[in-house]
Amino acid sequence: MAGARFLAGKLQLPRRREAASPRGGTVDELIRTAPVVGTDDMTVAQAARLMTERNRDYVVIPRADHTFGVLTDADIRSRVVAAGEQPDIPVAHVMTPRARTIVTGTPAADALMQILEHDLTCLPVVDPAGRLLGAVGPGDFISAPGGASVSLRNQIGRANSRTALYEQAQRMPFVVADLVRRGQPSHEVTAVLSLVHDAVVRRALELALADHPELDGDKLTWLSLGSNARREAVLSSDVDSAVAFDESIADRDEIARYLVAFAEVDDILRGCGLRIDANGAIASSALFARTHAQWRAAAAEWLRNPLENKGMIMTSLMLDGRPIWGDRGLSGVAEVFGDLRSHPGTLRLLLAESLSTKARIRSMRDVLARRGGTFDIKAHALTPLVNIARWASLSVESLELDTRSRLRVAAGSPMLTEDNARVLIEVFDVLQKIRIDYQVAQLDQREAAGDILTMRRLSPLDRSLVAQGVREVSAIQRRMTNLSHYTPVAE
Repeated sequence: MAGARFLAGKLQLPRRREAASPRGGTVDELIRTAPVVGTDDMTVAQAARLMTERNRDYVVIPRADHTFGVLTDADIRSRVVAAGEQPDIPVAHVMTPRARTIVTGTPAADALMQILEHDLTCLPVVDPAGRLLGAVGPGDFISAPGGASVSLRNQIGRANSRTALYEQAQRMPFVVADLVRRGQPSHEVTAVLSLVHDAVVRRALELALADHPELDGDKLTWLSLGSNARREAVLSSDVDSAVAFDESIADRDEIARYLVAFAEVDDILRGCGLRIDANGAIASSALFARTHAQWRAAAAEWLRNPLENKGMIMTSLMLDGRPIWGDRGLSGVAEVFGDLRSHPGTLRLLLAESLSTKARIRSMRDVLARRGGTFDIKAHALTPLVNIARWASLSVESLELDTRSRLRVAAGSPMLTEDNARVLIEVFDVLQKIRIDYQVAQLDQREAAGDILTMRRLSPLDRSLVAQGVREVSAIQRRMTNLSHYTPVAE
């Protein structure tokens, strides 16, 4: 407990240093005008006139249940004009009926995350009581931290050839560098990069499928795996992926044709400067391309027999899955593991596997004396922490994906105290910041970004924080290991 309090105090130092740099304020500061408000009984033509009069590309429709509908200029083009509807059709028939909203006071970066992730053109801003204050869209973030990613994602989406996509994707590291220099928190930097990665992967898949007209992109769900799925991608991250097919795609020869196209996606991504997982956790591998039913059946088997057919490894990979193409609501594997608490033996085995990768560093004396040589910050510090978070959230039947949220939701559970969870979040934030800063420095030196840190290149403070962070993760691992011997993990 004393060590946890000590670490929490030490880790405030970098945060105070970052506070000197503006982070972009709150979403309130981006509201330009009073919101354009309509009614659900108005026609699309009336809504379009109102949008023209106010020189805005949206109209917000308050609803009786205190939610909001939204109609945008893009909606009119796709749902009215392209669909052959008449302009006197009621707005309620074509608007987005339950629009996402964001509460005033939310950091602008969080609003940008919602807009990028859900491809929104209008995000209503409400006060804590639910009253509409305004609305923001992608264009409002151009000058805000992370705003460059809006333009980059748009250009990635419009890339009409592989060469054009390669050129746009090469800008990703520079977006990261800009965010780092603006002092953005590490979890915001990695979230932006992950969302841009998503855009690159989707466009690569579109280009590959365009060369194979016999394949139906509507019959597959593409899942991002690993750090990108958790929205924790850094410049050294691999691209891990899987595919779930519609049940109508069952013929082996047909699946083989899809795998050929997925291999072309891998090639495109390499051309974009992304790294494809060297261990084969990719959609172009038959092991990671199955129907929805096959994935659910496999997950059920891993639940019953985690030691068979790479059950624990596959579970860890697929629990981090996030659909970025196709059925965004697909839960598949995670849904099956909602029953994990009724399998305490499996839960215990997964815990043991999660704790098997030990947090470690050579010698504290070497690190502090700058004789530490190199240190793999991913393998020996972050992976053990991520594994703890994944298992802890699974043990409380949570479907959270990112490490920070997983630790928060599991805080106070039998195996993870609130204090331990808080410390791990602090450690994760600081280690990720050191990792990203180091990789941006490598970018400046025209070196390939990696996770092997040369300790003498770190500042004395960062060396100390790395060492202390590893000690804290290791201590929590030991506590969880000891508890597992006499505490029912399913309680």
